[in-house]
Amino acid sequence: MADSATVHLTEANFEETLSRNQGVLMVDFWAEWCGPCKAIAPVLEDLAKESAGRVTLAKVNVDENHGLAGRFGIRSIPTVLFVKAGKVVDQVIGAVPKAKLKEKLDALAV
Repeated sequence: MADSATVHLTEANFEETLSRNQGVLMVDFWAEWCGPCKAIAPVLEDLAKESAGRVTLAKVNVDENHGLAGRFGIRSIPTVLFVKAGKVVDQVIGAVPKAKLKEKLDALAV
């Protein structure tokens, strides 16, 4: 489902990943059974690749990481959090068009 540029986050590695990430982190909260999650996944991967290293895609499986989903108030998936300097600065809920995601990333340009 994801390539080697994608980071898979768990409750165990979440804090460390956030603290060492220098650019923008797109955190995709998803589940295997979620159709819209599967639809948006390739779009997120493309955006991360197109960013030339400025954006990292991180994925959180909500079925396996209930604590992280609860911590960030995730009630609907897919939800993508945009994290910069270790803080959530924006979010998108639902499978939105690539242009909308790119607009959010451009606003956070590093």
